Amino acid sequence: MTKPRVRVYTDYKSPYAYVANKPLFEMEKEYGVELEWLPYTLRVAEFMGTVEERTPHFWRKVRYAYMDARRYANAQGLTMKGPRRIYDAFYSSAGMLFAQRHGIFRAYHDTVFSRFWNHDLEIDELADISGVIASVGGSAQDFEAYVNGPARAEHDRIITEAEELGVFGVPTMVFNGELFWGGDRIELLIERIKAPETVKTALGSRYRG
Repeated sequence: MTKPRVRVYTDYKSPYAYVANKPLFEMEKEYGVELEWLPYTLRVAEFMGTVEERTPHFWRKVRYAYMDARRYANAQGLTMKGPRRIYDAFYSSAGMLFAQRHGIFRAYHDTVFSRFWNHDLEIDELADISGVIASVGGSAQDFEAYVNGPARAEHDRIITEAEELGVFGVPTMVFNGELFWGGDRIELLIERIKAPETVKTALGSRYRG
């Protein structure tokens, strides 16, 4: 019997994506679903504007968001230190795709999230991500060849496809074409997995099944 598939869009520099990992992996185990992990690499300046453009209201919201995410992290026994700067997470996203193809995804995924949020990894440095690949049993040389070859085109195609589906942030889970944004929507996702026929009622006129 084919397992129900849930696509998960994530980004290693998102605190909310980090704290969503535990409940998502628990959901995968308990409900027998298959998680398909894909990068949705956030372009921070695009949706937040430049630092000079940001208002006091914006910074209050940012401070609250990290405090809120840290509460979830503390409940899971995770360390979450605020990022030191704005990151381009392309290399870490490419690593996610590479790791899945080479059977080292979970070790890579957990390592990158943990080390980044402990200030022990620069996700926009190729050498750092290559080092993670090697540490979990992959080939740094093959990974760098992938990065310098088809990775960018594949990464950008995935982002475009995600946005065509309606994705705008992480974590976003997609089940049977329905989007669930945020870790606090995982319980709703579980309800849909248990009773997929309820999607028609939930979406109303927007249902396209």
